[in-house]
Order: sequence, then structure tokens, then C-alpha cells
Amino acid sequence: MSGDDRRTRVRTLLDSVRADGRTSLTAPEGKVLADAYGIAVPGEELARDVDEAVAHAAHFGGPVVLKIVSPDILHKTDAGGVVVGVQGSADIRDAFHRIVANARAYAPDARIDGIQVQELLPSGPDAQEVIVGAVTDPTFGKVVAFGLGGVLVEVLKDVTFRLAPVDADEALSMLDSIGAAEILRGVRGAQGVDRWALAEQIRRVSQLVTDFPEIAEVDLNPVIATPQGALAADIRVILATEQPKQRRKYTRAEMLASMRRLMEPRSVAVVGASNEPGKIGNSVMRNLIDGGFSGEIHPVNPRADDILGRKAYKSVTDVPGEVDVAVFAIPAKFVAAALEEVGRKGIPNAVLIPSGFAETGEHALQDEIVAIGERHGVRLLGPNIYGYYSTWQNLCATFCTPYDVKGPVALTSQSGGIGMAILGFARTTKTGVSAIVGLGNKSDLDEDDLLTWFGEDPNTQCIAMHLEDLKDGRAFVEAARATVPKKPVVVLKAGRTAAGAKAAGSHTGALAGDDAVYDDILRQAGVIRAPGLNEMLEYARALPVLPAPKGDNIVIITGAGGSGVLLSDAVTDNGLRLMEIPADLDAAFRKFIPPFGAAGNPVDITGGEPPSTYEATIRLGLEDPRIHALVLGYWHTIVTPPMVFAELTARVIAEFRGRGIDKPVVASLAGDVEVEEACQYLFERGVVAYPYTTEKPVAVLGAKYRWARAAGLLDGGRAVGGQSMT
Repeated sequence: MSGDDRRTRVRTLLDSVRADGRTSLTAPEGKVLADAYGIAVPGEELARDVDEAVAHAAHFGGPVVLKIVSPDILHKTDAGGVVVGVQGSADIRDAFHRIVANARAYAPDARIDGIQVQELLPSGPDAQEVIVGAVTDPTFGKVVAFGLGGVLVEVLKDVTFRLAPVDADEALSMLDSIGAAEILRGVRGAQGVDRWALAEQIRRVSQLVTDFPEIAEVDLNPVIATPQGALAADIRVILATEQPKQRRKYTRAEMLASMRRLMEPRSVAVVGASNEPGKIGNSVMRNLIDGGFSGEIHPVNPRADDILGRKAYKSVTDVPGEVDVAVFAIPAKFVAAALEEVGRKGIPNAVLIPSGFAETGEHALQDEIVAIGERHGVRLLGPNIYGYYSTWQNLCATFCTPYDVKGPVALTSQSGGIGMAILGFARTTKTGVSAIVGLGNKSDLDEDDLLTWFGEDPNTQCIAMHLEDLKDGRAFVEAARATVPKKPVVVLKAGRTAAGAKAAGSHTGALAGDDAVYDDILRQAGVIRAPGLNEMLEYARALPVLPAPKGDNIVIITGAGGSGVLLSDAVTDNGLRLMEIPADLDAAFRKFIPPFGAAGNPVDITGGEPPSTYEATIRLGLEDPRIHALVLGYWHTIVTPPMVFAELTARVIAEFRGRGIDKPVVASLAGDVEVEEACQYLFERGVVAYPYTTEKPVAVLGAKYRWARAAGLLDGGRAVGGQSMT
């Protein structure tokens, strides 16, 4: 069947279901979709009376399954509408009448179209029940799911998700992304399933829901996968009751043009500027002036002639020349009128600091300013934000404390409180930033706009984002895929335990709740997901410091056996691999280790060794091309004090970098308070080091490896950007 023919066939069927006032398809109607898209199902026939049921069962020549067919009974098992393994005329007749009676008792007014007679699917140790489905996620749109089927799917929720449609490689990767992946390969003497056939079921379902957006959910449960193929025992299809609201789209060129004027402005107007200390308009003006912004700063206030020594204008329309950004510091109720003036002036960006919009229930007011912005082509940042910092432009457009340490990290937050935590962390750790941006209600500008800009910004090497939701998950994924091959993207997604799909009509819909879809699709986009705020900030600070690894072989060199064990655990926990030390390398390390030490991996040099032993083993780890990354475990002794360790480590690494050998090196320092200064010294010289923890340095290394794989720099992963990742 050609693509046009199958789409015409499905379109005709869906139109007839809609015309019938229904939102769910019967099993025979589901089979029409399955046949059109090549979704493999067992042989089946519709019996409208008991004699037809007997005849159809005889045709199949073996045990069969009988199922109620009713547009009004979605969950057939709950209604007592399924009998499995029926054979013989008498049993067929008995099962037929029993199913009809159960259905009448369950839903007296239900329309019963007949009984579906279906071939009994294979069972036994080589047959695995899995679920294949698709759901319409409110953030990401059409999402395809795969996991264990039957009762296990509800108990274990061992399911993985991908954006639909998926290609053959992506579908195959889903088979390896569930916790029970090994079962599909065959365990305890059972044969593995036909992986290609199973992946094809996933791919074809994903194509079906992509071609027909009005299909809200598809549920193949169970799919019986065997070494010979994969057949869907049941197909359930639910249609959407309403069309999702379409968000206005901007091209990449449009995003970059407006973001350039926002992040690199030549002229800024402050609407609501004030001479009165304590007012937001006064704080914004002071930060702009005191921060050294070299562009024009225009205060706007109808009741002032001069603000902080600068000419004030009654209206933004009175400001001479072009203005790139209007920063709003006025109450919410006055924003719409002032935004109209910004639009008439042709200012491309409005930074809306005021609160009092959708976050307080004033949705109509927020809708009004969005409409004004769209009408005049003004992009809106906020409302309900602390403003933003663009450090390389000496721009501090915020009422919060200033920050001007320039560096490679761009930080964004949806929450003002989290934004200030970011600021304090940056100051304490001396993290240089390229920008800190508040997003607030995200009435217009959001993460995909910022990702698009920071992905091209030469001053930004790493992007870290705190978010509570995504307005357009697909736009975010598209922007992330374009950015990740060039620089890491770290995301802290808040609300990981939010309630799931409450009104889901299928197993797939119910399983797509909480955090599961976000987790899998952010991974699919190549994003590094941080489990908490501190981890997000540490990843952002550390990832630009570490060079990209060139392979998977990690070696631990430690002065304490206990640290070596904990570091080994951390390596495994972060999906990394300890190198199997070959005999010649083992012998080389042993030359520097006392007899009571231990080679292998970890390399335990013991605690009483002098600085020369640390230096010799670190040199060997850097010099051997088979080793790709080093994890150092130091503990405080008078023989080798913390700063002595830090200075020798930094010196050796700098020497090797000068020779073109640059490997990721992370360190865990245990000891008295002097190790804190030693860690700071190492961090400033390209070694990611932490005191009092074995987990943090390895977690950062793991994040760097996850990015390297997503960027296509290592084997075992494929670059994102439309391509699949294992």
C-alpha cells in the first residue's frame, strides 16, 4: 500500500469515527490502522453472532481469544470482555454468551458490535510481553513509548520515551534503554526476541501518530515478542477532544537578530526610572550606570526631568534615535499602555521586571501584553523577573546585586530566588559568567531563544538552565540539538514528582506522567540533566575547565585505599569505566609504589608517600596514551601537605598541556581545612577538585563524558542533531 493510499484509508476511518461522535476506536477499526501502517497483529475476525464466532475459530484451527467489540467499552478486561485460550464449538459458544452478558452488566447502554475472534499468540519462555505506544505530551507533543508489558508495566513502570517519529536506529536504541533490556536478549536459556521486528512496531506507531496529529494515544499492549517476530495482541486508539493551541514560531534568524540586540545593546531605556532610592527603577538605573555600560541609558518617567544626572523623557517615544531594549520598572497595570509606546517606537525587546501577571492569576493581563508584543514585533523577556546580566557588555539590567566577573558560563533561571542563588554561588566560587538571565513567566522569550543565542555566542562555553516547565518542548529539543555538538547544555528541571497524566485513557498515557518523558527526551537531545541546584552550578562551573576526553579508560590514583573504593563506586554510578590495566602499565606503576601499596585500578600509592610519588604516578597517567582521564584521591599528610600536592599537580598538568597532551583530571581532597585552598588553586589551573567528597569530582567527570558522547566525540554515542544516541 502506497503512503497516499494508507493515509487516505486512515483519514476516511477517522472521519467516520468523528462523525459518529466517538473518540475511541473499536478493535476492528484499530486493525484497519494497523494494516495500513504495517503494524503486525495476529489473524482476527469480527463475529456478529455466535455461529460466526464458531466458524471463525474453526478457520484459525486452534485456541483463540474472544474479545468484546464496543465503542463504549474502552477497557475490555475490566468489563469481563476477554476470554483467552478457547477451543471447540461448545466452549466458543459458552464464552461468546458469557462475554456479552458481562458487557451488558458492566455497561447496560453500551453498543455491542460483536465479538472479535483472534488467533492465540505464542507463549512460553521465548515469548516476552512488551508495550508499544504513543501519547500526546503537553510539552513535547507526540511521544512514542516502549517497555515491559502486561502486569509488569504497571508495577515496574520500566518504560522509555522518544519524540515521534523515530527512525529505525532510534527505535532499536529504545530496546536497550529499559532496565529489563537483558530479558529481550534472552536469559536462562531463552532465545532473544526478533529485535528488528519489535523496533519496527515502535517505528510504525510513531509514524502513524505523526501523520495523524488528532490521534491522542495509541496503545499496543501486550505486544508478544518472540525470536520469530512481534505481534500486537491488542491495539487501542484514542482521538483528541481538542486541538492544542499553536504557539507563534520564530525562525532561527529572527531569534538571533532580536537576541543580539537584547544581549549586545547599544541603547537601553528604563521605563519607570526613578531618583528615589529603594525603588526598582532607581536600582536598575544605578546598576546600568555603575556597571559601566558604555551604551546610551535613557530614563523614562513622565514626572521627572532629570534622573541620576541623565535627561529623563516623558515617554519612550520621545527618546531620540534607536533603542534596543526597554526595561520596565512600573506596576503591572501600566505595562500594557507603555508597551504600546515601545511598539510604536520600534524597540525590539522589552524586559518586563514587574510581577502581577499570570503568576498571580492575571492571565488576561498577560495575554494582553503578549498580543501587543506580537502586533508590534516586540519580544518580551518576563514578566515577573529580576532582569538580566550581560557581563561582556558590562550590562547589569536588574534591581538585584551587580555581578561583573566575565567568563564562559551562561546561566538562566525561571525563578528569581534561584537566580540569586546562582549569583551567590558564582561570587563565592569566582565563576566567570557570560550572562545571567531571568525568564519568569516566559510570556514570549524562553529557553529555546536563549539556547539559540548562547549556542552562537563566542563568549559562552557552557549553558546551564533552571526550568520548571517548557512552553514548547520540541523547539527546545531542536535548539539543544543544534547547540550540544558545540558546547554543553546543563538543565535542572524542577517539579520532578508532579502528578502525571490524570485523564489518560491508555497504559501509555498513564505511564507518561511525572518526570519520565522529560528525562528520556532531554537525554535524547543530548542535554546533561542535573539532579539538583548545586549539581547544576557545579557542572556549569567545571565543564569549561575540563578538556574533552578522547576515550573511556579512566584510572584512579589515590593515596588512601578508602577513597579509592569510594571513587571506584562513583565511577560506576556515573556510567564511567575503570580501565583494565595491562601488564606493562601495571609494572610501570609498581615501580613507584611501596610494597604494601597496590597497583591495578585504583592505583593505591598509600598515604605516607612523598610528593615525588604523586608526581611520578600522575606523570605516568598523563603520558600513557591508553589512559584517557585521571581521578586523583589525595589525603592530607605532613609528608605531602595540601598545597604541595596542588602545586605539583598543577605544574605537571601545565607541562603536559604545553606538550599537547590534555586529559580530564579531577581530584578529591580529604584533610583539614587547608584542602579548601588547595582545591581552589587546582580549579583555577584546570583541575576540577573538591574537598571532603569523592562523589562531586566524578559526577562532574561523568557529565563531561555524557556531553562528549552527545557531541559525537566518543565511541558509544552518536552526535545529536536529528541522529540517534545509544
